[in-house]
Amino acid sequence: MRLLASSHALVFALLLTLPARAGDEPTPPRDVSALLAPVRADLDVPGLVAAVVRGKDLVAIGATGVRKRGDETPLTTSDKMHLGSCTKAMTATLAALFVEDGKLQWTTRLGEVCPRESMLPAWRDVTLEQLLTNRGGASTSLDADGLWQKLWAHTGTPLEQRETLLLGVTKREPEYTPGSKFVYSNTNFALAGHMLETLAKKPWEELIQERLFRPLGITTAGFGAPGTKGKLDQPLGHRGKTPVEVGPGSDNPAAIGPAGTVHMSIGDWAKFVAVHLRGEAEGCDATKPALGRETFVKLHAAVADDKTHYAMGWAVEEQPWTNGRALMHNGSNTMWYCVTWLAPNADIAVLAACNVGGEAGAKACDHAVSALLKDDLAAREAKAK
Repeated sequence: MRLLASSHALVFALLLTLPARAGDEPTPPRDVSALLAPVRADLDVPGLVAAVVRGKDLVAIGATGVRKRGDETPLTTSDKMHLGSCTKAMTATLAALFVEDGKLQWTTRLGEVCPRESMLPAWRDVTLEQLLTNRGGASTSLDADGLWQKLWAHTGTPLEQRETLLLGVTKREPEYTPGSKFVYSNTNFALAGHMLETLAKKPWEELIQERLFRPLGITTAGFGAPGTKGKLDQPLGHRGKTPVEVGPGSDNPAAIGPAGTVHMSIGDWAKFVAVHLRGEAEGCDATKPALGRETFVKLHAAVADDKTHYAMGWAVEEQPWTNGRALMHNGSNTMWYCVTWLAPNADIAVLAACNVGGEAGAKACDHAVSALLKDDLAAREAKAK
């Protein structure tokens, strides 16, 4: 469930040579499945889906391959794909709704919302913003004192699992002084999600469906590995060439859900991405309360002294080929891989997801992104003639 693959040579610069589609009437998205097919075949991954967003419109979408290696059931654009750490931007957006309605502030401290007798003093002043920018003091690992094994074995509710995580983490000193530096950690986001569910007295899984996904028209979202045990009603993740059946071991523990357990269709994911693509210009009035433009500026702003340029669930790339800036994130639970790139100044976002992790999944998604950017450019050139 790692982020931060290095940036690759995309063709965003070419996209700036044509006028944007502002004011155009929405048209049905182009089917780009045939464009993805050679990418999938060349890299020998089981399945691959991808999409392109311009403004609020889904302009291209496609799927190729199969749900399970060794089975002929095709992967479709309606299938649910695991999004791994791309969940982080969703949790940060949910937190922004709490801030907008006055229930929290970015400076609200962990110890204010989740006071525990065993919590060491250094954890009490960790802020919501520090957690959401991966500067909260948490380690990249949960192995200390066997906590990670306890979370795997935990049979309680997801909320109870995150309480176990909170108690296990905060009884030990932070790995570094909170706020002093960036360390990518699922634990930071798990703690932020636990702050939200503790305040609302409702599990994070219910909160994000109710407050974020449903208002955006997202209907396919769920948590953990998609599908039903013993059935092939959704794609399976793969370790290398081996399918991983739904059940124990098919995803990480629910304790780190706010960091990376969401699944949904590529089209529904595009709805969320579109909100962030246009957020700094238009805000989002679909949610209640509405998220203002200044909120998206906050969500997308990397910490000033952070050389990694990490914002709240987004890595920020200052590049000339995006006319100044891009937002990106990728995600993997080792059995799936996904990535999205947003270039707000070029008014385009590209998303790709694959049902295998590792280098093969990463390369397939990166190659799909590049292929779709080139295709978008060609489509716009043809339309301009």
